Amino acid sequence: MPLRSDWSTEYCPIRRSLDVLGDPWVLLIVRDVLHGRGRFDTLRENLGIADAVLSRRLAAMVDAGLLTRVDYRDGARIRKGYAATDAAAELLPVLQQLAVWGEKHTAMPDGGGHMAMIHETCGQETAQGQVCSACGAVLTAEQMTWVKPWKNARDRLQPAGALL
Repeated sequence: MPLRSDWSTEYCPIRRSLDVLGDPWVLLIVRDVLHGRGRFDTLRENLGIADAVLSRRLAAMVDAGLLTRVDYRDGARIRKGYAATDAAAELLPVLQQLAVWGEKHTAMPDGGGHMAMIHETCGQETAQGQVCSACGAVLTAEQMTWVKPWKNARDRLQPAGALL
């Protein structure tokens, strides 16, 4: 899924990673899919992304092994949605560390608030992306809740393969 150049054969693992993850839409889609919002319409509405852009990104993310297509029932119809693979679920520390960095180094808009990342296993807020700063356990999606005061929401993350 190259943006500018094909870096898929580079020796540098950062370049190879950016070949897959360098498009900002990719991490935002992974974020939403880890929240269980893997239906096309839900992704489009939540992200404010055009249908064609979303379609291209989803297809590329399936090809890259970040997402898998899963069936879900919509009334009498069976439709296809998207669920995180293990590769996407392993991006949780990256997403959480981006949140920590964003709160520390970017200005909070009016009406916003601190996004707390709660490690449900110990019940404490963590200030780190990969390991709980309270209990030291490695963090996984199914153990995490993100509290978003600007949405008045407590969103429990989903493991790889889950679609709500």
